[in-house]
Amino acid sequence: MIAVYFILFLALLGIVYFALIGHRTDVGKINTALNGISFLATVWLAVTVLKHGTLLSENKAFLIDSFNVYLIVLTAFVGMTTSIFSAPYMAHENAIGRLNDQRLRLYYSMYQGFMLAMYLVLTTNNMGVMWVAMEGATLATVLLVSLYRTPEAIEAAWKYFILCGVGIAQALFGTVLLYYAAVQINGIDNALLWTVLYEHADKLNPHILELAFVFLLIGYGTKMGLVPLHNWLPDAHSEGPTPMSAVLSGLLLNDALYAVVRNKMLVDGATHAPTASYLMMGFGMLTFLTAALLLHRQKDIKRLFSYSSIEHMGMMTFAFGIGGSLATFAGLLHMTVHSLTKSAIFVTVGHASQLAGTQKMEQIRGLIKTQPVIGWGLLIGTVAIAGFPPFGVFTSEFLVLMATMHSYPWLTLPLLLGIGVAFAGLFRHIQPIVYGNKPEGQEPIKANLWPVLIHLALVLWLGLAIPSFLADWFSQATLLISGEKLL
Repeated sequence: MIAVYFILFLALLGIVYFALIGHRTDVGKINTALNGISFLATVWLAVTVLKHGTLLSENKAFLIDSFNVYLIVLTAFVGMTTSIFSAPYMAHENAIGRLNDQRLRLYYSMYQGFMLAMYLVLTTNNMGVMWVAMEGATLATVLLVSLYRTPEAIEAAWKYFILCGVGIAQALFGTVLLYYAAVQINGIDNALLWTVLYEHADKLNPHILELAFVFLLIGYGTKMGLVPLHNWLPDAHSEGPTPMSAVLSGLLLNDALYAVVRNKMLVDGATHAPTASYLMMGFGMLTFLTAALLLHRQKDIKRLFSYSSIEHMGMMTFAFGIGGSLATFAGLLHMTVHSLTKSAIFVTVGHASQLAGTQKMEQIRGLIKTQPVIGWGLLIGTVAIAGFPPFGVFTSEFLVLMATMHSYPWLTLPLLLGIGVAFAGLFRHIQPIVYGNKPEGQEPIKANLWPVLIHLALVLWLGLAIPSFLADWFSQATLLISGEKLL
């Protein structure tokens, strides 16, 4: 557990350090170094879990098992690669006057604050602390959304704060109901610890658990962008700095889904009924189809890909709702490849917006002619996220489709329809952006696309062959989530 304490302390140290000196020229490299060290610590933690199994701290405050350990590594990896892109991007924003030194300090301090909240959500064993950490992530990202202090950014930040504040209040009530159900059982101590709740799940009142899950799904589903609770997400992505969009789509949405799945495991153990599954399938399919349609109406390139994130979160929620080994494995894989692909896309989108001087898609044209590396990066990223073979998104979506055909064949048609509509919505916009005529005066910019190359290479690799150690993690997590394996 030393690695967990180290990761949390390093992020906390980063908050204070960047609040004091976050305006210096070398601060981007320091931020990258901190995230790189955290990533190495998470790898150490993952190796430990792989060798020794589930880890539980002496005070039972922290839990590391096969489900969350790979998400911890993924969080640290995306945080590190995004920080590599973030350094020159934010330096450029500072150089052109969009950000002053004070806001630059705020950005880097809140970047570490966001990472601290994400690590705490994934590592804590206490459902109350998980709620607090999720609220902490909201507060950190609200400050990032409003970083530019434009009227649109302030409006987006308030919308984010109000909608997610209302949503997280529902999650708090659901957490209170969990505690209420647990204290009804004699002899239970530390009634908010997930391991305690999981151990006594069959003794918990099923009616209270079902009601609790409704509130928890609404609450954490707001953070995930589930329809009709999604309205904050496109605004937050489009008005905040692009590195924030990368970590929002790549990390925050995953962690909110992680919280929902953890709670579903408790409900399934208490009720032995498909109530939670049906709720997740219903919200997931509604979100998936709605976002696929709304892709066609977008005019802002960051809003376009934020709706793509909503679409994919709908598919993941649907997959975990189906349950069973195949669908759960597919959901875990999709969480991974979506995080890698979408964060890479937002890196290229950030450079494309800087190149064109705008986020309006009708004014972004001829990327391949002006700067081929940005154009090809955006095109390949879009091909990957649209589910083209041999990328990993195709593999995970194919597995979701197979699980649907096996368990609920009548839902196969709307699933296929949504995939087709989403594909059309993406490429009707991306084709002229990449291949259109180059505007006069459009010149190449300094671009750092190493994170894009690394992420897309990994997504391609996962589409061709999943490494044995990762497949083993997914398999163990699948058994745990499905209730076929105890802690």
